[in-house]
Amino acid sequence: MKLANKRLIIFDWDGTVMDSVPKIVATLQSAARALRVPEPDYHSAKNIIGLSLDTAVETLFPEHSEFHEALANGYKHHYLSVDNTPTPLFADVEQTLMSLKDRGYLLAVATGKSRKGLDRLLAETGLHALFDFTRTACEAQSKPHPQMLEQILTHFNVSARDAVMIGDTQIDMQLAANANMDAVGVTFGVHDKDELGQYNPVVTVDSYKELLALF
Repeated sequence: MKLANKRLIIFDWDGTVMDSVPKIVATLQSAARALRVPEPDYHSAKNIIGLSLDTAVETLFPEHSEFHEALANGYKHHYLSVDNTPTPLFADVEQTLMSLKDRGYLLAVATGKSRKGLDRLLAETGLHALFDFTRTACEAQSKPHPQMLEQILTHFNVSARDAVMIGDTQIDMQLAANANMDAVGVTFGVHDKDELGQYNPVVTVDSYKELLALF
């Protein structure tokens, strides 16, 4: 499978660029414990990664609507100030992004993170200059609604057939399908090859070296 004819490559962030799944799960569980709400198990918590925070909270805690705002605020507090789980970039991320830029591809991010959260991590990781445009859950409807991808396509004046979505979750695969866009699944985040395959990515890869070889 080769994707060299694409012009625009759109990356999810959590579980795709950054190994943040354990931290997100631990933070969700901590926020629930602090409010004495039954905490989600690891599987349930990781499966909401990719959704906007408000949608994630509503999905995880449907029977505790009175705590939704407090859970979202508690998540933000624990993520920034309490939980110290490391969130490194995945191996070869920076080198891959630099190589893709050198080959002339446009690079973007489509994430369920907030604008504030994404901008902070782009600055901390030094990746800000490598992405031409980013979209967050603050600026579009939550994945898998295609609005986020549609906004990115409009910004670049690129058609969906000339773009590809890179993501680690079934939500990302659904997002791409809803935008009539090809998707590549990465297996080192939330979902494995079989889980991603249920939503028909054009290919799945196990590393950034494999990803770069597609282009």
